Order: sequence, then structure tokens, then C-alpha cells
Amino acid sequence: MDEPRNENTALIVIDMISTYDHEDAEQLLPAARKALPGVVRLLERAREKDVPVIYVNDNFGEWRSHHGEMLETALAGPHADLVEPIRPDDKSLFVVKARHSIFFETPLHYLLDQLGVGHVVLCGQLTEQCVLYSALDAHIRHLRVTVPSDAVAHIHADLADAALRMMERNMSAEIRTAETARL
Repeated sequence: MDEPRNENTALIVIDMISTYDHEDAEQLLPAARKALPGVVRLLERAREKDVPVIYVNDNFGEWRSHHGEMLETALAGPHADLVEPIRPDDKSLFVVKARHSIFFETPLHYLLDQLGVGHVVLCGQLTEQCVLYSALDAHIRHLRVTVPSDAVAHIHADLADAALRMMERNMSAEIRTAETARL
């Protein structure tokens, strides 16, 4: 396996800018609330260390929208309390995605290469879908992956537990906490 040539780390926040008005939202909300402090802690640590923070978010089929519009809509929604504590700052970067993986038909890999990133810390939602598929895509791109288990949210706890085990075993991901993740 090729070693990554880049050594920098980036924190990637997956799908946390949300109105939570989708089919599985009621099942997701408790886990999102539980993961929120971990995501907040990661953001604080990343910003203290000047680690790039990249939000990668679904556009929910709104192809004319941009990240500012998505943020405004989420902050005006009934679950703004899940978005306000993690809102992007002026240094944050934003990539819009349309499918599960943060890499699928997005410029993220190019952006990471330009930033000299060889290690990604993935947090957000859903552990058993977008985080899992993104970890796999990062792994096949020879990026080191860390997933803080207390900063990811799920719909199905059993599938999330299995996804974390798969990431650790099959993708060599480090499963840590928001406090111990290497940034």
C-alpha cells in the first residue's frame, strides 16, 4: 500500500447542516443530540490548532442552493439548536455532495491534496451510511482515517456499531473519542 505523501490533518463534518425534515429524522435526532458535544469539541480543538475544517453536506436535491442558503434554512428550522453550536466560521470550507460518500463526484480529494492533507477526522451523520462510505473512499485514496465514536450519529445503533468495527478492521481507521482524536 502506498503511504500518503501529505501529513496534514483535516476535520470533516458530514451532513450536520440539516433541517432534519427527512423520513428517518425522528430516529436520528436522539443520536444527533448525543453526538453534538463531540462535534463541538472537535471543532474547538481543530480551530485552536488551525486544522482545516471542511463541512461536506447533502444539498437535499436543491441544486440552486449554496452553503450559505443551506445554513440559513437549517438555522431557521425547528432543530436550529443542533446547527447553531457547529455553524461554520469564516475559515471553514464547504463542499456540497449529492450522494452518501463525501468523495463521490465532489472536489474534496483535490481540495485535500491542495491542503496537503493525508489524514482525515470524520464526524457527523450517519455512522452506518455516509460516514462508513466516506471512510472507505478515504481509505482507498490512501488517506489515514480517524472516526471519533462520540461525534457520529446514527439511525440504527446496531448497524452503527458494526460500521465502526468495519472501519477499524477493514479500513485501518482509528476509532477514538472527540477528546483523543489526533488533530
